Order: sequence, then C-alpha cells, then structure tokens
Amino acid sequence: MALIGFLAVAAFLVAITRDLPNVSDIEFAQPRMGGEVYLDRDGRVIARRGASRGASLSVDELPPYLIDAVLSVEDRRFYDHSGIDLRGIARAMWANIRAGSVVQGGSTITQQLAKNLFLTSDRTFVRKIQEMVLAWQLEQRFTKDEILALYLDRVYFGAGAYGVEAAAQRYFGRSARDVTLGEAALLAGLLKAPSRYSPANDLERAAARATVVLDLMFETGSITEEERIEAAQTPIRVARAASTPGSGYFIDWIEEEARELAGDREADIVVFTTLDIDAQRAAENAVRTVMTNPETARGADQAALVAMSGDGSIRALVGGVDYATSPYNRAILARRQPGSAFKAFVYAAAFEGGLRPEDVRDDMPVAWGDWSPQNYNGQYSGPMTLETAFARSSNVVAARVAEETGHGFIAQLARRLGIESEIRVDRSMALGSFEVTPIELATAYTAFANGGYRAYSHAIDRIETVDGEVLYERDIPDDERVLDQRTLSWMRRLLETTARSGTARFAATPGATTGAKTGTTNDNRDAWIAGYTGGLTAAVWVGNDDFTPTDRAAGSGPPAAIFRAFMGAAPAEASVPANWQERVEEAEEEDRRDPISSLLDRIGLGGQP
Repeated sequence: MALIGFLAVAAFLVAITRDLPNVSDIEFAQPRMGGEVYLDRDGRVIARRGASRGASLSVDELPPYLIDAVLSVEDRRFYDHSGIDLRGIARAMWANIRAGSVVQGGSTITQQLAKNLFLTSDRTFVRKIQEMVLAWQLEQRFTKDEILALYLDRVYFGAGAYGVEAAAQRYFGRSARDVTLGEAALLAGLLKAPSRYSPANDLERAAARATVVLDLMFETGSITEEERIEAAQTPIRVARAASTPGSGYFIDWIEEEARELAGDREADIVVFTTLDIDAQRAAENAVRTVMTNPETARGADQAALVAMSGDGSIRALVGGVDYATSPYNRAILARRQPGSAFKAFVYAAAFEGGLRPEDVRDDMPVAWGDWSPQNYNGQYSGPMTLETAFARSSNVVAARVAEETGHGFIAQLARRLGIESEIRVDRSMALGSFEVTPIELATAYTAFANGGYRAYSHAIDRIETVDGEVLYERDIPDDERVLDQRTLSWMRRLLETTARSGTARFAATPGATTGAKTGTTNDNRDAWIAGYTGGLTAAVWVGNDDFTPTDRAAGSGPPAAIFRAFMGAAPAEASVPANWQERVEEAEEEDRRDPISSLLDRIGLGGQP
C-alpha cells in the first residue's frame, strides 16, 4: 500500500509538472511591459501611462535596510529555507483556521517569483503544487541574492510600476539605491496590496502602512528603536507628476499616436512632447478661474484652449473645465462655428486682392437676395475704414468685403493657413457660419504671429526607449510662406488695433503686444477669441456642450478673460523674425515699383501669362 501510494503521488506530480517551463529560461520570462513616460519640452514628467519597468538592480546595489524591510514583511526566513517554508505554511494554516477565512499566505519570496514568472494568479491546489515545484527548481538554479533581485525586479508596486527601481522613480523621483529608511518601509508596505497602499492614491494610508513595516523591522532586530522613531517622524514626500490633472486631455490625445509611432516593443518608451508644463498650468488656472465663477462664465459650462508656438508646437491644451468630471477633449474634437473670428481670413484675402486698411466701406444694412447680414448689436455706423470695421467687428462690412474679394479666394486662404474642416462657400461664410475646432483656429492664426509661415500643429518631437534608442523623430517641414509681408503687416495692424481699442480690448496683455479677434455666434451659443502675444498663439472657445444659448457670453467676455489671464502667466515665446519689419518695408517698396506683378504674386498667379 505504501508503494502504491508513493507511485500514485509520483504520477500525480509528474502529471501536473510535465508542462512546467524550464527555469533556466528565466531571462526570457520577463513580462511584456510597453509603458510610456511623457516629458514636456524641458524634460519634466507630465504623466506615466501603462506598465513601467525600471533598470534591474542587484542586491548589493540596494540599501541593506530596503532588503530588510522587504524580508520583514514578505519572508523573514528567506535565507534559511530552500524555497518552501514549512514552518511558515503551518503558521499561516493555523491563523486561517482560527480566523475562519484566508488571512495569511505561506508563500515564500521564491514561490511568489515562480508565480509571477510562470503561472497564473488562480488560487487552486494544483497551481500551489506547481508553484512549490518551480520554487524548489529556482533555488537549485540561482543563489538567494539572485532570487531576491529577480523578485524585486518584477514585483508590482502599484501605479503601473513593476520592480523596485521603477517604483522608487515613480514615487520619490530617484533611484532605489538612494531611498531613505522611511521610503524603503513604504515600498515594502506596498507589496501586500499595491493599489490600496499606493501613495499616489492615499499618502496618509501609505505612511501608516510604512509605520507598520518599521515596527516589524524593529521586532526582527533590523533597526534600532531610535532609527524606527526617526524614520516614522520624518515626512515622506511623494514625487508628483509635474503637470496638473488637466494635462490628461493632452496625453489622451497623443497616447495612441505615440504607441503607433513607437511600433511593437517590449521596453518602456520615453515620449518627448512639445507641451510646456508652466504654460499648461497657466492655461488650466485661467480656464478654471473664469469658468467656475458664475459672474464671469455668463451661463457657459465649458471651455477649451489651445496654445502653440510659431512652428505649431503645442504648448498648452485644455479640453474642458475639469478633466476628472469630463475627459471629452473639446480642444481637438468639438466643432463649433467660429463666428467673427473667421473675419481675419476674410480681410487677409481682401488685402491680397488689393484692398487696404484705409479703404472705406459703408456700415449700413444691405441685402443679396434673401440674405441680409445683421450687426451683432443691431446698430450701424455708416462709412468707416476697413481697420475700424474689423476692430468693431462689423458684419455688414465683412460681408461687403467678402463679396468683393470672392468667397472661393477666402476659403482658399483659410485652407492655406491651416483650416482643414469643410468650408461652406457661400455668403454666410464671411460671418463664420461653418464649424471648426479650436486647434484648427489656433493653427491658422499662428501665421499672423510667426512672420507669415504655415504652422503645422504637432505634439510629439521624439520617442526613445529607456536605453536611449531613437524610435521616432519628427521631420521638420520646409518653411512655407503663406502670407506676403504686406498682407501680414496689415493683418497684424488690424489685430493689434482690435486688441487695443476694439472688441478684443479686454484680452490685451499689459506690457506686451497683443493681436486678437473675437467671435460670437447666434444666441451667444459660441464665444471665441483667437490671437497672439509675442510668438505664442492661442484660441479659446466658451459655450455649452448641448448647444444651448449662454447668458450673453460674447467673445469679449469669458474667452477674452481666459486669454488675458493665460497670456499674462504663460512663459514668453520667441516673437516674429528679427528682420520682419525690414521684410515688410521691402515688400511695400516692391509693390510701389511694380504693383501689377506684386498683386499677381499675392493672389498666387505670379509668373503666369
């Protein structure tokens, strides 16, 4: 009977261990990671997404108290058993019997490593036997220090961090080699329940758990009473991502693109973005300050802001008032009518066609068939220059200018500057009756700030592995001039007049040159402002997601307040080229010498018969 029993047990063990992996191949058993670290333009961490795994460290590279903290919590007899701790199993079984439920586990660190590397997390008798067999094999194949290093390199510490090095970098912003005793206790405390005790979720709970670990270390003699008290009384500072929660709009937007550009890979990647954390913080603060005050929000629930430098690099992006309650990205996805903010393209096309800011048009009611444009306030001022009409945002004069210039030419210029949405080419187009996104409007307005060049909005400059291998680097497009110098000069003149004394005057940034144009649609459903200060261009939209009217929130109201607050706090960008004024004068001189050729060049017919 003993022989039969022995053979039965042997057959059972052979059956359940026959397909177990070879522990000699452990170097190939690393979990597939694929996490991303997103950095701003200055190398500051914006966010971490996906699972992250840091560098592999040996036991000798780690502080002794970090090792002691882990062993005091996970496996006190690690250096005394052979992979399976029978005493620990018996102790856990007795505790579970007394409690009437599973309150303790008898798994050793070696068993946990075997499970993490080769097995599933199913809690079955067969899996437990397989775990023990693999643990015994690991003990035969590796030294204790090697097993402990492998365990610390792969165990989960919460917040997407696998391994002690990734966890130290995630929570404390430095290597595991340099953590303090209190930080080591906090890391060890995470192993029981990483999500529950993660300091990223609840720092107080994590600190309390670290105190328990310090008590266990004192009980095992790893630290003295003085060391325990000092570590418990030293505040633990958790490294937060440098950016604010609203940067989630930006990361959500580029995350899929970053993964596609990086391609198939098992290593973590570092995504170098164009975002400026300081500008992002200024944008979020501006939106939140204006939109959470009912007096300044004027019945609008949502807002969006996009800011970029002269080459189209996104410096700040806010897709809503509160990312936590509404992650829908209005800056990228919401299509709304731009209203009078589109008039910048109407007048730019008119100047290319030969009109000048000093030309006079009549601000009086006019009709073309059944269509008759109305001014926003229902008032008309008679003859006025185009510069004045633009600054006051006369709908009638804009419609007259568009009729003279040609709606097709206006649409062509808008596309040339960066409007990609479908433009309905009809008379109402002059008043912005079609739909665009905030990022489109910001991109198109950037040509007015950067010297007349086409801007290509982008958010990712480079992607590397954690080892520095470059997986993607953005190709910089050739400079493409989209506005001649004379048209650019006149448009800046109009935009800056509007910001100085027109509808955008409440958006002007003190001490800096500001050029901007407001826009408001029917029933105040959409309110806009787009413009520049120095070399930074921004577009702001305010309204309601359900298209309901606001409480007369015009472009000169909430959007202008957000624009002013943001531009006043955001870091300055490089302005237009230093020799820009010289280029303007040269263009005007050329226009005086050969006005016909100059006109043909401006409308794209230069050199043609």
